[in-house]
Amino acid sequence: MLRDITIGQHFPGNSIVHRTDPRLKILLVVGYIVALFTLTNLVGLALSLVMLAALYLVAKIPLKLILKSLKPILPIVVFTSVLNLLFMGGEGEPLVKLWVIAIYKEGVIYAIFMAVRIVALIAGTSLLTYTTSPIVLTDAIERLLSPFAKLHLPVHELAMMMTIALRFIPTLIEETDKIMNAQKARGAMLDSGTLTERVKAMVPILIPLFISAFRRADELAMAMECRCYRGGEGRTRLKVLRIQARDWLVLAVCLAGFAALWATRFVAPGVL
Repeated sequence: MLRDITIGQHFPGNSIVHRTDPRLKILLVVGYIVALFTLTNLVGLALSLVMLAALYLVAKIPLKLILKSLKPILPIVVFTSVLNLLFMGGEGEPLVKLWVIAIYKEGVIYAIFMAVRIVALIAGTSLLTYTTSPIVLTDAIERLLSPFAKLHLPVHELAMMMTIALRFIPTLIEETDKIMNAQKARGAMLDSGTLTERVKAMVPILIPLFISAFRRADELAMAMECRCYRGGEGRTRLKVLRIQARDWLVLAVCLAGFAALWATRFVAPGVL
């Protein structure tokens, strides 16, 4: 399961999605998330999935990688769907009635809607990290937060911390997997026993994981100091972010897609 977590991983490529300005991609992802939470009908939700699939095709991200990123959230999707299925009321006769449990047509539609919304949310945000390297993402976050520098907020340091945290998620996942395999080789029973026993079995994993994380943080800080890192003041960049013609094209296409999503609120009945 740990190997299926792809948060923070970058998939190199040369598509127009990869070469789009990272600041624009961050803003478009935020806009996509807002659109997902404002959609109230299945037509708009289906259209949002078509838009997302088209972007993945243009970016040439393998289907296997997409499914791999969605696998860890399946328990959350199932849990959310079951709750909505069981506790969402409706009009008319229930489809299934068993003792105090009644499942209505509205509950089924709502459960499907919420499950697809969560999947689209994760897939949409994953597209950002798949097509943007951590270094470029740091520059983009810093540029977007630059207005807050006038309020004496450490914008560069905040952007650096966010990107380092995102970058080290795959490293910590790999380290956790190694520690778990080492503990299993020593006879640790991590996949069996009662819930209490499984929680106790996690202690020999968490302690070395925390020690390893602090050691890596100390090594990273020392490496940055040896390279004379002193924060964002006076720093220059090899590649300066500039809006180009292709970025305006991507923006126009995405805005047209968002407009189409908004239009579905008036042409299709809502389910929420």
